Amino acid sequence: MQALLDVILPVFLVIGAGYLATWRGWISETGVDGLMAFTQNIAVPALLFRAIWTLELGAEFNPWLLVSFYTGSACGFAAGLLGARHLFGRDWEDSVAIGFCCLFANSVMIGLAITERAYGADALQANYVIVALHSPFCYGIGITAMEIARARASGAPAATLPAKVGGAMFRNALVIGIGLGLVANLLNLSLPETVTDALDMLVRTALPAALFGMGGVLCRYRPQGDGRVIAYICAVSLLLHPTITWTLGSLTGLSVAEFRSAVLTAAMAPGINTYVFANMYGRAKRVAASGVLFATALSVLTAWVWLSLLP
Repeated sequence: MQALLDVILPVFLVIGAGYLATWRGWISETGVDGLMAFTQNIAVPALLFRAIWTLELGAEFNPWLLVSFYTGSACGFAAGLLGARHLFGRDWEDSVAIGFCCLFANSVMIGLAITERAYGADALQANYVIVALHSPFCYGIGITAMEIARARASGAPAATLPAKVGGAMFRNALVIGIGLGLVANLLNLSLPETVTDALDMLVRTALPAALFGMGGVLCRYRPQGDGRVIAYICAVSLLLHPTITWTLGSLTGLSVAEFRSAVLTAAMAPGINTYVFANMYGRAKRVAASGVLFATALSVLTAWVWLSLLP
């Protein structure tokens, strides 16, 4: 148990430090926004670029890893969408935003941090394979579903849908970082050592700064909205997604390293991007914010359980 606490608690203590600093006024909300803008638009995209650029795609790519994780992710979206609509009576646009909360796990800020602390930096290769598709996959599904729901409500022509989805996708800094990393990998790009050293300095700031900033963002959230929907989001995100990934990973014979990365990433709480998505469309914002807050708090316990069960 002590070993598991040594893995999990430091990650959440950094989040807690950000929360405390914001709550006590040691850092302003403007400062938190600036820190999150730095991590989301610069440091984390740089981390993803560096990781995808140097990833041995031929050696590391196992389609069953992606099938195991993203089947669970897609099932989470379907459960969130249909549950919000038919169990809780939300309209379709709210239901898409709630489905997105059940779809987008915190694969980078917390997923990478916990996997690295549990199994070492060398265990992150499978995480990076998952992360390479995470933003494109999740935003692709979420934006497409939301634009369909909005077009249905407004009677807008379906022909405008691809342009709206593509425009929203390729303005996302995470998608841009991943895309540039993939291009650099395929071209076998080489950069001067001074440039890679500077890039590495930037990359080392990404996770701790993102975790601290995440704590500051969570401080401004207040538990509001439908408590039943929030509990449902927590159950789908923290239990259903990793259970499906565990089952498929076992059936498809993933290696131990791949299995650990897939299940742990699937077991993460909804990421901050779920609130960004809800805020972008102005739908289910309070539920999304509270879902992130409660699921992140609960994931201290559930991550410990999943870690204790993993080989």
